[in-house]
Amino acid sequence: MMKQNYCVIMAGGIGSRFWPLSKDNYPKQFIDILGTGKSFIRSTFDRFLPVVPVENFLVVTNAAYKDLVLEHLPQIKPDQVLCEPMRRNTAPCIAYAAYHIMAKCKDANIVVTPADHLVTNGVEFQRIISKAFDFVAQPEHNQALLTIGIRPSRPETGYGYIQVNEAEKAELGIVAKVKSFTEKPNLEKAKQFLAEGNYFWNSGIFVWSMNGIKNAFDTYLPEIVAVFEQGKDIFATDKEQDFINEKFADCPNISIDYGVMEKSPNTYTIPADFGWSDIGTWGSLFTHAAKDNNNNAVAGKAVLVNTNDTIVNIQEGVEAVVQGLENYLVAYRDNSLLICKLSDEQKIKEWITEL
Repeated sequence: MMKQNYCVIMAGGIGSRFWPLSKDNYPKQFIDILGTGKSFIRSTFDRFLPVVPVENFLVVTNAAYKDLVLEHLPQIKPDQVLCEPMRRNTAPCIAYAAYHIMAKCKDANIVVTPADHLVTNGVEFQRIISKAFDFVAQPEHNQALLTIGIRPSRPETGYGYIQVNEAEKAELGIVAKVKSFTEKPNLEKAKQFLAEGNYFWNSGIFVWSMNGIKNAFDTYLPEIVAVFEQGKDIFATDKEQDFINEKFADCPNISIDYGVMEKSPNTYTIPADFGWSDIGTWGSLFTHAAKDNNNNAVAGKAVLVNTNDTIVNIQEGVEAVVQGLENYLVAYRDNSLLICKLSDEQKIKEWITEL
């Protein structure tokens, strides 16, 4: 059964919220931001390797990053890297991978994952993913669209939430029917979700059968299907890339959550707790980074004086002295310097545009 398991790693973003570490030419999925000795994409690949054969991995990324992917994942072959000519959000990305896989294995079961998440309990993670694969492989659940839910530890306003039916026990590791999806809530609503106990963070990790996701696209995103059907006979051939380069721009820019998951009645979740975090911002990195006695997270050669609750990230070969800061972010990489209040990090994208 494992030979039918496929893993699609979405690795096309530029991670602009992590500027200046993450830039167009070297985005965050290829950086060891946490100091573990592995980049995000390498950690993601290793995490799924016990449940997916190496030949069944696909990485969907920007064409400019193909060589970087192969450098970080030397076990995979060049034809396992699917190159998007431009960004069109997650639904076209997933459809592209599905058509490629369908040309090879019509009975595939597929897990789709971002390249840049943190998981601290790999054994529990693999148990949950294996259970998800087993669920969607059952004939009676062939149309199921399953997402991994994460038991919330705090009233987080930066994540989407999944609600399961109150009548069902929201137990860890037990598949539950999804009642609703909620986009990032305000703090009051997030506190309510935490208290009610049947809401989980939406991890953005999806599991489904080939038949299930193909029928969902046919039903909810026929405009994307119409694009890929034009080349259905040339996927997984040497003509695939030329077709994608020509036609991919015709796909609408839409997420899989909005385009499919929020519309389908066949959505399920497995609530889980395996030390997950979406390290999407400097603030989330600060939460997980090692701290000194003054609650500072320091990477690189820096001396901190009368400084507290601050992130300092300095490129190798550069020295810094930081004095008198509290709740700040100081980052230097490749002749680019960022100094800002941690509470204002959501403005980084805006500042980069102005720069």
